[in-house]
Amino acid sequence: MLVPISWLKEYVDIDMPVAELAEMLTIAGLEVEGIEYTGIPGGNDKNRLVWDREKIIVGHILKVEQHPNADRLVLATVDYGGEENEVTVTGAPNLFQYVGQGDISHLKLYSPFAMEGAVLYDGHKEGQVKATLKGRPLRGIHNRCMLCSEKELGLSDEHEGIMIFTDEQTPGTPIQDILGDAVISIDIIPNIARCASIVGVAREVAALTGQTVRYPNYDVVMEGPPVEGKVVITTENPDLNPRFTGMIISGVEQKPSPQWMQRRLQLAGQRPINVVVDISNYVMLEMGEPNHTFDYDFLRGRADAYSSPDGPIHIITRLPHEGEQVTTLDGELRDMPPTTILVTDPAGALSIGGIMGGETSEISDTTTNVLLEAASWNFINIRRSMSLLKMNSEAGFRFSRGVHPSQAVLGAKRAAELMRQLAGGTVWQGLIDYYPNPPQPVTLQLTAAEVQRIGGISPSQVEIKQMLESLEFTVEDKGDHLLVTAPDHRLDIEFTNDLVEEVCRMYGYDKLPSTEMSDTLPPQRANTRLEQEERLKDSLVQLGLQEIITYRLTTPEREGKLLPPETGITPDDRPYVTLANPITVDRVAMRHSLLAAALEIAAANSRFQEYIALFEVGYIYLASEDGDLPDELGRLSLVMTGPRQQVSWQDNGEILALDFFDLKGVIEAMLADLHIAELTVEAASHPTFRPGRTAKLLLNGNQLGLMGELHPLVVEGFDIRTERPVLAAELDLDLLLSQIPDGFHIEPVSNYPAVHEDLALVVDKDVSAAELAEQIQRAGGFLLKNVALFDIYEGKQIAAGKKSLAYHLTFQSPGKTLTDKDVSKNRQRIITQLQRQLGAQLRE
Repeated sequence: MLVPISWLKEYVDIDMPVAELAEMLTIAGLEVEGIEYTGIPGGNDKNRLVWDREKIIVGHILKVEQHPNADRLVLATVDYGGEENEVTVTGAPNLFQYVGQGDISHLKLYSPFAMEGAVLYDGHKEGQVKATLKGRPLRGIHNRCMLCSEKELGLSDEHEGIMIFTDEQTPGTPIQDILGDAVISIDIIPNIARCASIVGVAREVAALTGQTVRYPNYDVVMEGPPVEGKVVITTENPDLNPRFTGMIISGVEQKPSPQWMQRRLQLAGQRPINVVVDISNYVMLEMGEPNHTFDYDFLRGRADAYSSPDGPIHIITRLPHEGEQVTTLDGELRDMPPTTILVTDPAGALSIGGIMGGETSEISDTTTNVLLEAASWNFINIRRSMSLLKMNSEAGFRFSRGVHPSQAVLGAKRAAELMRQLAGGTVWQGLIDYYPNPPQPVTLQLTAAEVQRIGGISPSQVEIKQMLESLEFTVEDKGDHLLVTAPDHRLDIEFTNDLVEEVCRMYGYDKLPSTEMSDTLPPQRANTRLEQEERLKDSLVQLGLQEIITYRLTTPEREGKLLPPETGITPDDRPYVTLANPITVDRVAMRHSLLAAALEIAAANSRFQEYIALFEVGYIYLASEDGDLPDELGRLSLVMTGPRQQVSWQDNGEILALDFFDLKGVIEAMLADLHIAELTVEAASHPTFRPGRTAKLLLNGNQLGLMGELHPLVVEGFDIRTERPVLAAELDLDLLLSQIPDGFHIEPVSNYPAVHEDLALVVDKDVSAAELAEQIQRAGGFLLKNVALFDIYEGKQIAAGKKSLAYHLTFQSPGKTLTDKDVSKNRQRIITQLQRQLGAQLRE
């Protein structure tokens, strides 16, 4: 926000350098981003123009005559406060109309006047190029002074004519004293929204310097007819529009606003338009209460045509009808989101409440009667609407941060009185005020001990009371505590901590002592789940995978690519948890799967690299049948594709791709690292995965998840650019973490040699290798340390419906060297048990 110092001084005295003021405000929490100086000393910009107090002054134009030797030049006689008047040559077109009128001093034409030797910007060159004014003949007449345009003074790029003051001035007054100014730029973050106005900043300066704010005069001279029965207000959603006020001003004159107002608006970043619009913007910047002006006659005509001839104008604030559109002041036709509050009448929408007016009811050059509206709006709803509509405005900026309903009446009265004074209007008697649910004041208790505990400072209770009262809090001393009531404009005050922050601001953040925290620490407890997740992540990283973190928001269509239509499988029909105000169209619902987002990341990376190995630990969100909040379920997703190893001169051109067993090995290694046993792998089918290359993972009989090679249609749907298999898994994180043991048994490394045996068994085809390995491990007892499959055979030497599985067996004793007899005994026990349980036959 831009704050001109000259405007700020109207409400509070400032007797310190601007840079010092900026530092004081920044330390108090109002971050000053920069200072812009106009015509006065200050700053480090060497090209910036400083107006010489002796040579750039006010001149009073007394007479304008035609130049005897040039049609496009005139001679202006100027009183600049010196002993004699000065005749200067100028080509300013806005003086031509006064040629030959003789003495025009009564017209009170005052303009910036530069004497010889003054440094100005060259009005005939692009940009800001400094030039020193020197006397020289112009078509036979010596000229040593000049009347200045805005460009020559550095005020704007306007150079079509000289700058003429609309207010009476004293000749010889330094232009510095009239137009010179400094503008500070303050970053208005949400918790200092109270400072989004000149008066708001003045409050802070007054509190920090021990002064009292000089508030604008809110008294209104009402000389028109009564407003009663002329306008009726209906609010269908009081929570979204807690207050709506209106005043009628008739007989306004559409003309430029006074120069002082235009100047203030320009310094604050606003473009002057006309007196009515300028007053509306001026009050918004001055007080922080946006207001809006409607063409009263336009509303009267609509009421006569559509609702109640000769009856009151009916203003309604409501949510949009389905498909409703509004053309705003910027000429854009906008579709209204269903949550956006509108100001309407029975004929249709007039404006978007709290954000921008409508084009149809705006003030025009022919407007003479005005309905002035000042209202209060729900800041969350305004913020949401601005986001959905992708639009910003000064009004929306303030309402989206919070403006108290009490400010509406003050804003309406201030604007109405200015329209009476500056636009010649007549204010009708009475105020239209719809205020169904006034908010209760915020009252909190505060003690000096609490300030010391939280803030680390030790002011007395009396000092605390004085600090808060300087910020316009109402404070009652109750002996052992203070009872503090926040002023209306302090919507940021909710808790005791907020009061402590205010005390610290007034005390001075730069004076706070550097002390170690001495408060009681909460009990320190382990976060077991977090620790388990970190162990899981560490394990996968050590196995060569890279962690990703994706958005928890998605769309059903994006996740639907996991089930391509060609498979004939119906997409996930479970209801999604959707957002009421999504920030973008591709983030509208809480995800049902981690895998879809992981595949999107893999697709993006597949354009740049071949080897991809990713994992994510996160949550999915399923609509709950038991309450409003969704069920949050932990998941682990893995995606792998690419070559098994990097290209090397030793490969002889043969590079194997990652396959099903690489992913299975990663999962098994992860589980082993977490000391989770009892994993079972079974064949399965799922439309996301390729038939025959899909497995179901079980932990102690409970399904852990699915893994396998993705179906080619899924790979194509996600646009993963690879010709190699894409492997993926999505596992139940909650089940996985629940199986991690609190502790595990560690055996010392045996000092005795291991004995290796091979065992080939013929079993039925439907017996899985994993199931047989598990039975071998159980039958082998504690001496059998490892079982590894190394061959699968089906052929002529094997009976139909049978297969041969061959395993490497490793036997080792912790206490002795195993003999052939020991190994043979264990081997025979394994064979005997497998024959009995699975009908297995030894294959010699």
